[in-house]
Amino acid sequence: MFNKFTFFLYQTFFQIEQISIVKILAITVIFFLVLLILGVRKSIILKKENERLSKSSPFLDQDENKPYKDFTEGHMYDNK
Repeated sequence: MFNKFTFFLYQTFFQIEQISIVKILAITVIFFLVLLILGVRKSIILKKENERLSKSSPFLDQDENKPYKDFTEGHMYDNK
């Protein structure tokens, strides 16, 4: 009786072979590696586009040269 139960446990819990686990892990690693490479590539493309747009923007220089304007003098702020 004990041998049959042990054999049943062995068949049900240890049915997955080691090579199957290695294959599943390899597929998972490759999937996340592809996602990582795509994310880095997208980041580099966005960084280049941001630099290109910041060089061609004429409004950026105008905002930096403006003097500071105090916005607390409006009607919504109490100046007591």
